[in-house]
Amino acid sequence: MKIKKILVSQPKPSSEKSPYYDICAKYGVEMVFRPFIKVEGLSAKEFRQSKINPADYTAIIFTSRTAVDHFFRLCEELRVKVPDTMRYFCTTESIALYLQKYITYRKRKISFGKTGKLDDEQLVAAMVKNNKEKFLFPISDVNKDNISFLTDKGLDITKSVMYRTVSNDFQPEESLDYDMLVFFSPAGIASLKKNFPDFDQDKEEICIATFGTTTAKAVVDAGLRLDIKAPTPTHRSMPDAIEAFLAENNDKE
Repeated sequence: MKIKKILVSQPKPSSEKSPYYDICAKYGVEMVFRPFIKVEGLSAKEFRQSKINPADYTAIIFTSRTAVDHFFRLCEELRVKVPDTMRYFCTTESIALYLQKYITYRKRKISFGKTGKLDDEQLVAAMVKNNKEKFLFPISDVNKDNISFLTDKGLDITKSVMYRTVSNDFQPEESLDYDMLVFFSPAGIASLKKNFPDFDQDKEEICIATFGTTTAKAVVDAGLRLDIKAPTPTHRSMPDAIEAFLAENNDKE
């Protein structure tokens, strides 16, 4: 199957140096960036129903910039002053640096991991070192992170839903006029089924590519065919996996 047009279910890259654009130039394909899902923050009224008060916590765990934004937004709406003594534990250095948007960056109050994962050895060690803290973990409504490996170490951690993932509705005139669809979350697959209930992958001859094991599983569970999967030992990123598929199926320009 020759691929000519690809829909990537993510926002358009901010840089022209994106590897997706390199693929377009190399293989003569068109890429359209159209998220199937979007994130909505809980209102202050909705959040109050959880009976969680951010002021009761002495440390915060952040796994994304989105979590950072919604934590500080809700604190402002709830008129909760985040104390200078608050400690922050982030899964990446980029998230840690992003905190500068809201606080004065003090290295002794901020820890981060190297791998981007919650179970990062360096990050876990920093949390255990501060095991007297009371941790708040802002998450989305679809978060399924297992934190038992942290609570088993005696850490006091409370998950707190602060934002939700919802389907990004397509307009009636929009169609799936693509040769490949690229997804990054199970919610994206759910949105596909919601927006296009009569979607017939074989009839429309559309390839599906996914990033992550849970997204791949969602494709299979939905009764669809998975054509490209990343990451793999040979293709660590989605662009790498797409390029390998095109190299095998498309002629270079």
